[in-house]
Amino acid sequence: MHRYKLLIVLLMLIAGLTLTIRSCQPAANRHILAEEEEIRYRLNDSIRNAFCDFKETERMERYLKNWMARYNIRGAQLAIMDNERLIYAKGFGWADQQDSILLEAGDILRIASASKLITAIGVMKLCEEGKLTTESPVFGPQGILNDSIFLQYKDKRVPKITVHHLLNHTSGFSRRMGDPMFRSADLIRWTGSNRKLTEDEVIAFQLGLRLRDNPGGSAQYSNVGYLVLSRVIEEASGMTYEDYIRKHVLEPAGCYDMQIARNFHHEKHRRETTYYGHAPEDLIESYDGSGLMRPREYGGHNIEGLQGAGAWVCSAAELLRLVASIDGLPGVPDILSKESIQKMTTLNRKGDFPYGWARMQAKGGVLTRTGTMSGTSAYIKSRPGGVSYVLITNTSSYRGASFTNRIGQTIDNALTRVKEWPETVDLFNETPKKS
Repeated sequence: MHRYKLLIVLLMLIAGLTLTIRSCQPAANRHILAEEEEIRYRLNDSIRNAFCDFKETERMERYLKNWMARYNIRGAQLAIMDNERLIYAKGFGWADQQDSILLEAGDILRIASASKLITAIGVMKLCEEGKLTTESPVFGPQGILNDSIFLQYKDKRVPKITVHHLLNHTSGFSRRMGDPMFRSADLIRWTGSNRKLTEDEVIAFQLGLRLRDNPGGSAQYSNVGYLVLSRVIEEASGMTYEDYIRKHVLEPAGCYDMQIARNFHHEKHRRETTYYGHAPEDLIESYDGSGLMRPREYGGHNIEGLQGAGAWVCSAAELLRLVASIDGLPGVPDILSKESIQKMTTLNRKGDFPYGWARMQAKGGVLTRTGTMSGTSAYIKSRPGGVSYVLITNTSSYRGASFTNRIGQTIDNALTRVKEWPETVDLFNETPKKS
């Protein structure tokens, strides 16, 4: 008994000493400690499929599983938000079919061109920091990217390209030679190189082609444009693209497990899924100049080299958290000003793209963003004040982009099978307490 009393006294002394030390720390240090406590709830490490085993969603889940079986989708992840509450997050099927690893709600997947939304947010953040404007010229002696490699442009109109033109795909970049981002082996041959091209060399190759239209003319989707924006972010911030986005966009939004993809299966991140192309026997020449034949999803294309155009990996739940951080609603704190959010979603003319998004409906302000490449498909739908969702798969379809565009209709149909959602669930803040 005497030993227990001594132990209690010792614990009380330690607790008192800890409180004294913390109270004597400078206010700045105490603030850092408070921030560390705030990020203990890391979404991907906290959520589990089992937390969303609701009776109300059983019919929806059967519908989704049937859809996956029809298109041979190995794994898919769905996150649903209602009025900025994360009410559902679950993985279906396999994270790795060969090793019989099931896909969980906190696993991460490639999101392809949905990455462009992340890049656009980073650009707007830099504008708010006063480090650039959307009207800043990108190329030419007075441009943001004025190293010698970027000054060998073929078209005299190139110095007129602004950040705005890259954001809404009106730079005028030609696709006469196809999409350089997905023709790595061809670029090596065309340029007479014996190795993979750097990101700057890919941009320089694009600048060696004549523009198809004046900057600010008609919109034409450009992956290279968002690769250029990745370099703009680096030049304006003085940081690597990935580091700036993590520290100034993702972490302030409460997203701690978003990363730039790697090219090969053995390089994949912790909790990242395996990817399945729709034609595994259809190999192409490796991106790295080795001459080896590889699957598109693992070495055929330079996924890491896509950077802000298509290289991010994340969970559906964290991607939806990011969407909630730029929707102008009060539930989840926004990381951009109202002015920046409005600028991202303002269309000055028919046919233009919103910044980072793929489409915006004039009525209701519904925003969508898609992403597709070999081994993955992603779909984001944001309904201000309503039910929003993100679906990501680790399998591509032979239907290509048209398959991704139909995902929204599939999820909308699935949602009609849920008559009532649990009212007390908000996975953004805490996991449900199981009885």
